[in-house]
Amino acid sequence: MTAGALQSGAYLLRDSQDFSLVHGGPLFQLLLRAHLLSDALTWVMRRIVMFVLITWVPLLLLAALDGNLLRTRVAVPFLLDLETHIRFLAVVPLLLAAELIVHRRLLGVARTFLERNLIPEAAMPRFDAAVTSAFRLRNSVAAELLLIALVYVVGVLIVWRQFTAIDVSTWYATASSTGSGLTHAGMWYAYLSLPIFQFLLLRWYYRLFIWVRFLWQVSRIDLALVATHPDQVAGLGFLAQTVYGFSVLLVAHGAMLAAQIANRIFFAGAAFGDFKVEIAVMVGFLMCVVFGPLLVFSPQLARAKRRGLNEYGTLAERYVRDFDGKWLRGGASESEALMGSADIQSLADMGNSFSVVRTMRLAPISREAILQLAAAVLVPLVPLLLTVMPVEELTRKLLGLVF
Repeated sequence: MTAGALQSGAYLLRDSQDFSLVHGGPLFQLLLRAHLLSDALTWVMRRIVMFVLITWVPLLLLAALDGNLLRTRVAVPFLLDLETHIRFLAVVPLLLAAELIVHRRLLGVARTFLERNLIPEAAMPRFDAAVTSAFRLRNSVAAELLLIALVYVVGVLIVWRQFTAIDVSTWYATASSTGSGLTHAGMWYAYLSLPIFQFLLLRWYYRLFIWVRFLWQVSRIDLALVATHPDQVAGLGFLAQTVYGFSVLLVAHGAMLAAQIANRIFFAGAAFGDFKVEIAVMVGFLMCVVFGPLLVFSPQLARAKRRGLNEYGTLAERYVRDFDGKWLRGGASESEALMGSADIQSLADMGNSFSVVRTMRLAPISREAILQLAAAVLVPLVPLLLTVMPVEELTRKLLGLVF
């Protein structure tokens, strides 16, 4: 091993433990210099307060100036606009809080690949390149500038105006004889608050892209998998725990969907049942986003399982024939007692090893994780059930599920 290789990022990870999807980038550096963020991504409340002061408080003041706080001259006054309040008082704080959770969950991932000896010595440069590439993308100034451009060109002018803005007179846009126009609050909302929200959301999708790309690059390495590892995924079980780091992010998406549905129920005459397809698509999409990246290891796990079944099957065949010949065909000496013989325990151990290989999963994914993260998406939608059934009936049904 050369001195240069010893200084590579892969080896430095043994001590620095510095693998993070969120610990870098222009906005990160800006918040760091503004003392709204620390190297450990603490001070979450400071960041939440700052973003609320920028995105929501001015809307409150400008809507009051426009006379659209509670006035009935618009269909959706500001104080009754659940989508806006949930978006900036719940979803944005959740997107910020998710950074700390994801950072802590994924911090030791690269180091664990090394500690478990999953990366062969010859593949260390490729692993180092994958880590370095992830860091470079995470810190990219061009990427965040492109996200800002996408927010204003696509997110605001196309997606929001054409698809997500509610089709009634609101506190941010009122109809007139010459067409609809933005109010003072609407100007701030359309050109500052909404772009900030969309940027934070798109930045998360960009980070997930980095995560997917990193896992894909590592999966191209011929990993040193051990089929008999007790985690039942050949030593990759630690990856199954990473998905829980995205739970807060999933709750944020559930709240975002709940906010959109709530506004359409209360102000556009829709019913909760009208959104079954949207809810199913959202849950399915998020499950694919979180669990899909782990499937890149399935081909290697399948090969490791086939190889393990073949190798341990051959070893077991040799052992059981020797055991059969010794204890059932008279091969044991008269002085050797069957009771207390280590051969019996060894036979059981051989059976357990073969059973571990036989039950090995083809992806570091568990049913419990899928159910728990799907529930994280759906929890914010539960209050909307009150629009289709009384509190007493809903409580009775929920208690019935528990008891």
